[in-house]
Amino acid sequence: MKLINVAGPPSSGKTSVILRLVESMKEKGRVGVVKFDCLTSFDNLSYEEAGIPVQIGFSGKICPDHFFVSNIEDAVQWGMQSGFEMLITESAGLCNRCSPYIKGILSVCVIDNLSGINTPRKIGPMLKYADIVVVTKGDIVSQAEREVFAFNITQVNPTAQIVFVNGITGQGAFILSKHLQQARDIGTTRDMKLRFTTPAAVCSYCTGETRIGESYQMGMMKKMEFGKR
Repeated sequence: MKLINVAGPPSSGKTSVILRLVESMKEKGRVGVVKFDCLTSFDNLSYEEAGIPVQIGFSGKICPDHFFVSNIEDAVQWGMQSGFEMLITESAGLCNRCSPYIKGILSVCVIDNLSGINTPRKIGPMLKYADIVVVTKGDIVSQAEREVFAFNITQVNPTAQIVFVNGITGQGAFILSKHLQQARDIGTTRDMKLRFTTPAAVCSYCTGETRIGESYQMGMMKKMEFGKR
């Protein structure tokens, strides 16, 4: 079974890209999706309407990256037992520090051309370590903006394949499907490693503290330095 990790910021068009992608791959075998989210999601309705088997999980108060790493092996085993040719995992809308990729597993970052031409330079491991960068909503901006956006992606990740996909019409999805055929077959993710460390999550606020003040701040904390006026 081929495993594909799809990640990206909130509302970048991840679900729409996956729906158009699976639509263009109907002859390639059975495809399943595991959607990781934070609090709530209605994406499962879109997948079910399209006839795509889907499982959905909510991280709640846990960091979405940590939740992903804790559940990815179970997701893979579900995919194997279901007889999928390909399993696609979709991340929650992640922050710019998130790092949801696994070494040896094809990784796709979906970003929105409307988010600003400098956005690629603000995204960390999620963009830098992706194999493929999918740009959505490029049809709404000018050609010049698309080119500057793509250039800024190459400044962060010079080796990634950049594919423009229209999540409404599906334009570009077939090209993306061709790139995904390079993904290798796996039977487990056990003993594999992440491409980059996940965000730290061992402070007092991670364990439920809500009070503000230095006396309540314990564990791994990071403080800003403010110069005197």
